[in-house]
Amino acid sequence: MLERVCVLQSNYIPWKGYFDIIHDADTLVFYDDVQYTKNDWRNRNRIKTPLGTTWITIPTGDDLGRLICEVTLPDKRWAIKHWKTICQYHSKAPYFKRYRAFFEHIYLGMSWERLSCLNQYLIRSIAKDLLGITTEFRDSREYHLSGHKLDRLLELVGKCGARSYISGPAGKSYIDPTRFAQAGVNLIYKSYAGYPEYVQFFPPFDHAVTILDLLFHVGPEAPFYIWGWRDHSREGAIA
Repeated sequence: MLERVCVLQSNYIPWKGYFDIIHDADTLVFYDDVQYTKNDWRNRNRIKTPLGTTWITIPTGDDLGRLICEVTLPDKRWAIKHWKTICQYHSKAPYFKRYRAFFEHIYLGMSWERLSCLNQYLIRSIAKDLLGITTEFRDSREYHLSGHKLDRLLELVGKCGARSYISGPAGKSYIDPTRFAQAGVNLIYKSYAGYPEYVQFFPPFDHAVTILDLLFHVGPEAPFYIWGWRDHSREGAIA
């Protein structure tokens, strides 16, 4: 039996809260064999610029009748454009040079045929190689699910053998807590409140931007600004 499981659709260079919930779990299951929603977090994210926060978006076409794992990336020019944009607004950040080769290889040295493959690779690499997260990564397609909506999620959680399921706060809009209780699974809602600010370009400060912003500004101290500050706060309260 696994202690804590979270189930997330793969997002493009997600914000720090995404990695916070991964860190809380023993296993993350990527949930990419579900309906793709265009211009959602799956294919875009937000960065800071002198004119305010803006989106960088991967073109995915107009076909909405696809699962996330079926979305292809036929136009390769987006990768060059995104990397140039990232460099333009982050190259002067204190730790940009530390991670430049890592991300430059992903954007310019690798070729991506599917959105899901890109997103999952970025998330795994950032989590393990840059943030030191030890959570196990799985894919929902490994479990051969047959249900729909909440029934399908409960089936997945059951097949994972989870004792606890960690949901983001948005899950409150569609999750029935009694169903999890009946299944013997402890339901935990993640809170994203209280993140400390750091020195960020182009004020005012904005938490809801890609994880790249945090990495480039604070470097190896990034884990503190995602989850480590909670231990620090508890120690201060005890003292």
